[in-house]
Parts: sequence; C-alpha cells; structure tokens
Amino acid sequence: METLEVVFLCYSLFIVTASFINLLRIDYWWIRMWDFPHLQLIVLAVLGLGGWFIWVHQYNWPNWLVPVFLVASIIYQLWLIFPYTRLHAVQVPPLRTVNEEAEGGKLAEISLLIANILMENNRYNEVLQLAQRQNPDIILILEADETWRQKLNALEPNYPYRLLHPLDNTYGMLLYSRVPVRDPKIRFLIEDEVPSIHAQLVLENGQNIHFFGVHPEPPSPTEHNRSTERDAELVLVGREARRLNEPVIVAGDLNDVAWSHTTRLFQRISGLLDPRVGRGLFNTFHAHYFFMRWPLDHIFVSQHFRLVHIERMPSCGSDHFPMFVTLQLDNSLSNRTNLPKPDKEDKEEAAEKVDEAKENK
Repeated sequence: METLEVVFLCYSLFIVTASFINLLRIDYWWIRMWDFPHLQLIVLAVLGLGGWFIWVHQYNWPNWLVPVFLVASIIYQLWLIFPYTRLHAVQVPPLRTVNEEAEGGKLAEISLLIANILMENNRYNEVLQLAQRQNPDIILILEADETWRQKLNALEPNYPYRLLHPLDNTYGMLLYSRVPVRDPKIRFLIEDEVPSIHAQLVLENGQNIHFFGVHPEPPSPTEHNRSTERDAELVLVGREARRLNEPVIVAGDLNDVAWSHTTRLFQRISGLLDPRVGRGLFNTFHAHYFFMRWPLDHIFVSQHFRLVHIERMPSCGSDHFPMFVTLQLDNSLSNRTNLPKPDKEDKEEAAEKVDEAKENK
C-alpha cells in the first residue's frame, strides 16, 4: 500500500471515529466534546472524499473503505443537522394575526435577550447599548461578576424587577424584567457553586409564564471531567417544566449543542419545543472563530407560544453571540399533542444521571 493510500485510510478512520464516538453513552469530557463539531466534521469528510477521488481512487482492499467511511460520516452529520435547516418543519409555529375577541383575549408578546458576556470581557457599554437598542422585556446575563452588575446599573430604571446573583466563578446570573416577577428564586440544583433561576413572569393580560434560566457546568479538561452534572441539571429542569400546566420558557447557555443526545433527551423529558428547528442553526459560540462555531445558547418554549422573531445578535466582546427572541403567547395552542415525549429508556437514563450526580455531590 502506498503512503498516500495509508494517509487517506488513517484520515477516514479518524473522521468516522470522531463522527460516531458521540453515540457512546459515556460521560467523560473527551467523549462528549465530539457532540459539538459536526458541521466541521462534514467539511473535513467532504475534503477527504474529494482528495481521495483526485489522488487515489483505487477500489482494491482496503482502499474502498475510505469513501464508504467518509460518505457514512457525511450522511450521519447531515441527519443530525437537518432539523435545523429550512427544509425541516418548524416546531414552534410562526406569528399569526387573529381576532382577539374570537380567541377570548389578547395575544400577549414577550421578548427576551440572553447574553453570556464572558466575565473578563470589559466591553460593558456594548452590552448596555445592545440591551437598550433591542429593548426586550426580559434580559438574562450569564457569567456576570460584581463588576458587571455595577456596570449594568443603567438598566435598572427600565427594569424594576430584578434577580441579581453575581459570582466570580463565571456562573453569575443577572435577570432584568420589565414585567412583574412572582416568586423569584436562585437555586443550586446539582452543584453548590452553579446557580439557576426560576421565576414566574406575570404579563399584562394576567397570564403567568414560568421562566428558567440555566448555565450548567460544561464537560471539559478545565471545567469538569464529565457531563453527568450538566446532564442531571437539565433533566431536573425538564422534569419540572413537564409538570407545569402553564407556559414555560427555558433559556441560557446549556454548554451543549442543539443536536446532542443530552439536549434531545432534555426536550423529550420536558416536552418543550425549539424555535430554531426548521429555521436555522443560530450558532452562538465561538464568536471569535468562524470555523469553530455551534449552537450553545438556547431558548426552549412550551406549546403555548408562536415565534415572532429570532435573531443572533452582534458580538459584544464575548466568546458568545447574544440571542434575541420575541414570542407570542397563544393559548389556542395549549392542546397540541405532537410534543416530544420520553419513553421508558429515556426515563431510566434520566433517573440514572440524577442519581449519579447526587451521589457524587
């Protein structure tokens, strides 16, 4: 076998391993990290396939494994990403203008800006200007320390309802709301230094919306050596969301991508919908490297909502792009039946993750 043939065979073995290793239900970071770069793996597989046809194109054993492996990898990556293209049906229906009297009440809208601002980032004015320009009803700031809390004081006159929990460990959270907030709570669901938010938003028409702000710790060599704690926190939030009969919004940096097994498990456990499905990837990380981006910041909603607008905002100096979304509350959708549902295996897996995380707390 010639050297070039060996190179392409090894290359294809690497691509297929990186593409499918995420199927292993192992929580160690060096496995879970391969949940993320599926777009990049498509590009690498296409380049490898093109190079093989140009320079090798030999069909004798084991050379034929190269195109087979690379095509299988491409098909699998496309299957994962397909729901986040415009070729797929949307999960959250679009805005609809209706007769208010016929619907029995006003259709309320609520807008939300979420921004992981990167704690050491000092471009405070850009974040302020973005918030003031978009003028959302709700602002969720992640990775905020005390300095960021002080620098964002200018928001407070327009946002009388606040839940501010700055921390110097990159997990601080600041919630600003123009609409009344009932029973706001900072909670530590799994890890003692990683907070989450639960609050009830009361709209002008009296409708109550349960809002969850989340930012679990990622699996990485510098953060946590496994994904168990992240996954368990999402399971707990998902279980709580499913038990609620009122509208729900879950938003934040999940430190996980939209197509991963964990995020899809969260959707089945919670029954929540992803407004990006059928509309686009909206890659929010990494803001500084266009070739290494994936959808890390999420907004999930219950079946009660229509989507008015969704947009990735310009960078404000962070490694994350902010996300802005406007939702329309439409109670005529509350009886939808085609929602994500967990099966027996999902429930067993979810229970195992929570038990394991709590045992090692």
